[in-house]
Amino acid sequence: MDLTLWQYQFRFIMLGDSTVGKSSLLKRYTEDLFLESINQTVGVDFYVHFLEVEPGVRVKLQFWDTAGQERFRSVTRSYYRNSVGGLLVFDMTNQDSFDHIKEWHAEVCDRVQPHTVLFVLVGQKSDQDAEGERVVSREEAEKLARELGVPYVEASARTGEGVRDAFELLTRWVYQGLLSGEVELQEGWDGVKCAAPYALQLQRANLAQPSTASKNNKKCCA
Repeated sequence: MDLTLWQYQFRFIMLGDSTVGKSSLLKRYTEDLFLESINQTVGVDFYVHFLEVEPGVRVKLQFWDTAGQERFRSVTRSYYRNSVGGLLVFDMTNQDSFDHIKEWHAEVCDRVQPHTVLFVLVGQKSDQDAEGERVVSREEAEKLARELGVPYVEASARTGEGVRDAFELLTRWVYQGLLSGEVELQEGWDGVKCAAPYALQLQRANLAQPSTASKNNKKCCA
């Protein structure tokens, strides 16, 4: 398969405190690998992956893996504006990393206007639940997700559980937002790129037209 062929390109940013496992999640998703020891991200690392969101529609995913340490924050902030999606990652065995999620979310939202960024909240290290190491309950995490208006997924880079779900949920959400018009292509913004903008316009127009069945149903119910 020719990896240069894609219809859309989405840029995602990984957000969360240092050592929550952002790099491990990306390594598992893009390479299906887990390393017991992985170097801390310095500044920003870059990953690429391809996903077919529906038959014949291929998306090139670009991931920016940001360092969680405060000393790198001035560098990572420069990447917020050109992202269309973000994974808010906390370590479910670390209460502080969970408590800081609202700060990460607010920081991005303050800097991306007028662009749209969609988020998924990810509770990382779900394999530790069975070990009794968990300190953030599912109920707490789901409550926070409702407050932020985002989906919540629990994942483990170690076992692979939930990892694909988290990334693909965000990708498909952005794709549906693009079709519905919630996410817009904008000149000078690299969050989303489209290889054939005219085809996207036709797709949106087709979705906006009511089906024949819908018209018939309206007549029957009138």
